[in-house]
Order: sequence, then C-alpha cells, then structure tokens
Amino acid sequence: MARCTKEEALATRLRLLDAAEHVFAEKGVCRTSLHDIAQAAGVSRGAIYWHFKNKADLFNAMMERVTLPMEEALHQVGHDGGLDPLDELLRAILDAVRKIASDDRTRRVFEVATLKVEYVNELLAVQTRQLQIQADAVGHMQRSLRDASARRATPLPVSPLAAAHGLHALVVGLIHTWLLAPQAFELVDVAEMAMQTYLAGLGLKPGPGPVVHRD
Repeated sequence: MARCTKEEALATRLRLLDAAEHVFAEKGVCRTSLHDIAQAAGVSRGAIYWHFKNKADLFNAMMERVTLPMEEALHQVGHDGGLDPLDELLRAILDAVRKIASDDRTRRVFEVATLKVEYVNELLAVQTRQLQIQADAVGHMQRSLRDASARRATPLPVSPLAAAHGLHALVVGLIHTWLLAPQAFELVDVAEMAMQTYLAGLGLKPGPGPVVHRD
C-alpha cells in the first residue's frame, strides 16, 4: 500500500476533526466512541490513532482549532505601550464573542465544551487543558486591568486578580447562557454592555472612541 502524502494525511486529520465536532455535538463526548468518529469521517479506526493518541487528544485538537486564535489575541494585548490596555482587552474579548455568535463551527465547539462533556476518566486530561486555558485567560485579564488602573491613576477597589476572575466569570457565564438559548438575547451587544458596566464599577472606563468596529 502506498504511503499517503502529507496533503492526504492533513485532509484525513481535518475530516476527523470535522466528524468529531458533529458527533460530539449530537451524542455528547462521553457517549461518543472513536469508532463513531471514524465511521462518520469515512476512515478506519486505525486512522484516528495515526493522528491522535486517544479521545482526549482528539477533543483538545478540536478545541484548539477554534480557540488558539482567541488565545493568541489575548497574548498580544498589552505589548504596545502606545495602546490603552483596557481598550485592547475589550476588543480581544468582543472579537472572540462575536466569533462564537456568528461562526457555526466556533459555536458548535463551544457548545460541546460547555454543555456536552463530562470531565471523568479519560477526559480528565481535557479538564487539565481547559483549566490551563482558563488560568492563562485570567492572567492576561489581570495584567490588562492592573495596567489600565495604573494608566488612569485609578486604584482598583479589589485586587487585579479578583477583578480578572470576575470579568472572566461574567464573559463565560454570558456565553454559557446564550448557548442554552441563542434566541434570548444578542450575545455581542449584551456582552459589551455588561463588561462596560462591570468595568465602570471598578472605576475603569475605556478610552475615547469606539471599542469595537462592527461590519
């Protein structure tokens, strides 16, 4: 049997990730087997093990396909001293929220991660990865809120870490609520208003000009 090319191998990997998204969304992660995913992708189970160690590895790869750009956007916040760290932070968060609200793949993956996974047995490795993502996000928010406070000479009423945890919980809670009932409210508009209100309670206001440029 001829070895597949790099292009064919990549195509198979992407097909497996696509299949995982849909099967996880339909059946839930714990009730989905690797055989289910292979069958949905039209490949052998052995093809899965060529690309992924196990279901947790496949799940994390599926998540990273949509979350890495968001993580990278947060990593970039605060590196340009000429920009307001608070405006940068709000822009990065709202760009991520907008992607969840408008992109089918992103919404489906977040729906799976939020509503259709139990962190037990083999998926404990998934929980570890999710906790690291959360810690990184809170850390970036903490730095931005601390820098924004210093830039405005406005002491925060709580520690930057506590403020960051509050902001993170606000955003995650809104996303979770919206995923349960997308028709209930406009995610981006409500997220922007809620964050502005929360930050005002901390004594922080964004700089002049719009935070987000909508299409």
